[in-house]
Amino acid sequence: MTPVRKNTVDGLVHDSALRVPDRTAVRYRERTWTYAELDAAVSTGAHVLRERYGLAQGDRVATFAHNSDAYLVAFLACARAGLTHVPVNQNLTGEDLSYILENCASSLVLADPDLTGRIPAGFTVRPLRDAPGSFLAELAEPAPYAAGAGADVGAYAGVRAGTGDPSRLVQLLYTSGTTALPKGAMMTHEALCHEYESAIAALALGEEDLPVHSLPLYHSAQMHVFLLPYLAVGARNTIVDSPVAAEIFDLVEAGEADSLFAPPTVWIGLANHPDFAVRDLSALRKAYYGASVMPVPVLERLRGEGRHQLGWRPGRLPAGRGRPVRPSGRGGGGGGRPAGRAVDRGGHGGGGPARRRDGGGTARVRPRATGPLQGPEARGLRGLPSPQREREDPQAHPPRPPLQPRLTAPFPPGADRSVCPVTPPGGGRWCAGGGG
Repeated sequence: MTPVRKNTVDGLVHDSALRVPDRTAVRYRERTWTYAELDAAVSTGAHVLRERYGLAQGDRVATFAHNSDAYLVAFLACARAGLTHVPVNQNLTGEDLSYILENCASSLVLADPDLTGRIPAGFTVRPLRDAPGSFLAELAEPAPYAAGAGADVGAYAGVRAGTGDPSRLVQLLYTSGTTALPKGAMMTHEALCHEYESAIAALALGEEDLPVHSLPLYHSAQMHVFLLPYLAVGARNTIVDSPVAAEIFDLVEAGEADSLFAPPTVWIGLANHPDFAVRDLSALRKAYYGASVMPVPVLERLRGEGRHQLGWRPGRLPAGRGRPVRPSGRGGGGGGRPAGRAVDRGGHGGGGPARRRDGGGTARVRPRATGPLQGPEARGLRGLPSPQREREDPQAHPPRPPLQPRLTAPFPPGADRSVCPVTPPGGGRWCAGGGG
C-alpha cells in the first residue's frame, strides 16, 4: 500500500489519525468524530464522489453550505479523491452565484437543503446534509477508497495516495469581487501545507488547545489558518454555525473551548454582550483577531478585571515564532496592525517578554522577517508603492491601467483539469478563475 503523503491536505489528517486515533478531532452539534473516524469518513467520501457520483480526477466540486462537520469532510474527501474543491459564499444569490459556478466549471454542487433553491438551473446539485441521500448520509455506509482499478486496498481504511500529488490543484478559492470580477486563486496541496506549517509556527497552535471555529468555513482564515492547521497538530476542534455570543460563552465557561479567532467586529459584539460581565471566561487562553485594527477600548474591556476577565494576559512570545509589532494607531483610536493575537495565558516559551503596547496588554506577532517594518513600508508591502506614497508622488507612480477580465475557455475533451499547462487558442487560460 502506498501511504498517504504528509504534504497533501488530506494526508495531514491521516497522519494525525495514526498518531492519536481515539482523540476527538471535531465536534459539531450532537456529532463527534475521532481522528480515526474522521479519516475513515474522508476515505468513504472520496469513494462516494468518484464511484457513486461518477466524478473524474480534476473535476470541480462547489460547496454552497453553512458551517458543519459535513462541510469539512467534503473538502477533505475532494482532496483525497483528486478533485478540486470550490468553496462558495453561502450569502451569494443570482448573478453573483451563477458567475462563480460557471467560471469554475463546476461538475457538482454540494448544498445545504435550505440553499438549493438559489442555485440556477443547469447545475448538478446534491444535498450536503440533513436530507435523504445526502453526502453525509452516504458516509454511514463505510467504503474504502482505492485509487485505480485493482489497487490494493491495504490495512488502514483503504486509504490510498494514488491521486495525492502535492503539486495538484486542490481548491479554487475565489476573491470577494469587491473591486473587480471574482478571481479563483489556484491552491495546490503543497501551497496549503506550507501555509499550515507557517500558521502553526507563527500562531503557536498546539495539540493541547481547544479551538472553537465560528466564522464561515468558505473563508480562507477560518479553514486554512485555524481549522486545518489545528487538525494537523491533533487538537480537539469544535465547529459552530456562527459566532453567537451565548454559545461561545457556554463553551468557554464549560471548559470546552480555550482558543478563538474572530475579526474585531465580532470581538466588539462579544465585549458588549450583556452576559460578558457575568460569565466566567477565564478559560479562554488564546484570543486571535485579524482583518482590521482592534480598538484599544475593546482590548481594555476584553482584558478587564473581575469575573469576566479573559484568561490571556501579557506573557512571553514562543521562541522564534514572531516579534512584537509596533501599533500603527495612537491614542484610543486604533489597536495596532490588523493581524495579531493575544498570547497564551501561561506565557510559556523563551522569546522574551512581550511588551505592553497601546495600553491593551497584548502582543501581536507576524511571521519571521528581516526586520520590523518602518516608515512608508509599514503601510504597504516592502518595495511596492503604497496608496499613500502614490498620492504623495503621483509622477513616480503613474495610474495603473484599468483591470481587464481575462478570457476563459472550456477545457478540451479529456483534458486534465487539475493542471493548466497550455494557453487556449485566442489567448486567455484553460483554467477558469485563475487569472486576474
